[in-house]
Amino acid sequence: METAKILNTANNSPKTLKKEIGLLEAITIVIGMVIGSGIFFKPSIVFNNAGSPIMGILAWVAGGVVTMASALTIAEIAAAIPKSGGIFIYLKELYGEKWAFLFGWVQTVIYVPGASAALAIVLATQATNFVPMTPIQQKLFAIVMILIITTANVLSTKLGSKIQFVATIAKLIPIIIIIALGLIKGTAHSFSMPVGATAAGAGFGAAMLGTLWAYDGWVGVVNIAGELKNPKKDIPKSIILGLTVIMIVYVLFNLALINIVPITAVLSSNKVASDAATVLFGKSGSLFITAGILISIFGALNGYLMTGVRIPFAMAQDKLLPFHKFLGKVNEKHTTPLNAFVFEAVLACLYVFSGSFDTLTDLVVFVLWIFFTMAVAGIFILRTKHKDLVRPYKVPFYPIVPLIGIFGGMYIVMSTLLTDTRKALIGLGITLIGLPVYWYITKKK
Repeated sequence: METAKILNTANNSPKTLKKEIGLLEAITIVIGMVIGSGIFFKPSIVFNNAGSPIMGILAWVAGGVVTMASALTIAEIAAAIPKSGGIFIYLKELYGEKWAFLFGWVQTVIYVPGASAALAIVLATQATNFVPMTPIQQKLFAIVMILIITTANVLSTKLGSKIQFVATIAKLIPIIIIIALGLIKGTAHSFSMPVGATAAGAGFGAAMLGTLWAYDGWVGVVNIAGELKNPKKDIPKSIILGLTVIMIVYVLFNLALINIVPITAVLSSNKVASDAATVLFGKSGSLFITAGILISIFGALNGYLMTGVRIPFAMAQDKLLPFHKFLGKVNEKHTTPLNAFVFEAVLACLYVFSGSFDTLTDLVVFVLWIFFTMAVAGIFILRTKHKDLVRPYKVPFYPIVPLIGIFGGMYIVMSTLLTDTRKALIGLGITLIGLPVYWYITKKK
């Protein structure tokens, strides 16, 4: 019976990770992974493409609605299949092992270590505002950050989640201060485009695409579903509550920015958040916002490593990776996936030194959105083929809400294919390289 199959996969083996993450930590994982550097650097791009301040704000709202639709849908799947591995597990159960492997292959070899390396380098670059560093020193700083976070998460998943909690609260403090003072004390009132001001006006769709990138990352929490104390209830709650907070923060932060800084300056600046902080606090304002960016990126890096490592761990537990006995091993002392952490950390450090992280992650983003859209669409398979599976949470307004999420994912896929065809095709090629690896592994199994 299919239901029994789902309930008896590898994650129920004796080699399991400890259930020690509560709802509050899960919420901060969602918030901490989504709110990275995008909130500080995306506003100018969004407002430029939208063509007007009001349309820019609506783009943030629309991006939030589409993201929430996907989140509400994934939450039902996650509550029904509450196991570590997230999208990898859902694709395996709903579409088959081959699709899951290709997703896991791209995540394990490229995206998780590549994104971690990219975040670590951005963290080092921002740190130069306080401590001057040469390019090689920045790379060494980035590697040290990766190793510190890896060590903390290897010692204890609880410690990693506590770091996420503290970093998330710390990053929200400067953002909330800017929102409060900006809405109360702001004098620019740039809620309409003044005569003579021009914008690129690429369109509302392009503006919304920019916000969707800024909302990305929330799905990481489902990777650690098997380590939540009460996953069937806490996964839906953490995703919904976390994204609700993020959406409110994004909209209010952007309203505050255009209330502090004239719209012409917003459109022409690539550091509008720093500009707004300077207006509010003087010259020390830019350092204030830089500190916020540092904390924000540190939290995002911790979240990406903590949740991303669960994908190769889940694959190894299912014997779908070379050296699966090594990578799927749970450290007896700390009850954490130590070997999987070491593997991803080493790859991330190599990417930092090679400088290839941005190129590699850009190449596979297109493919990952295909898999993500498939996962959202998997709700129809779940309800059709696995009717007997207990679902403590159901997506509201089915099938309208899932369809909104699917169309949002398809929009990103098609936009990327049309605007960056070469990278999209190379990304597909990298993904398909995984097929011979899959055939070799399954033949040995």
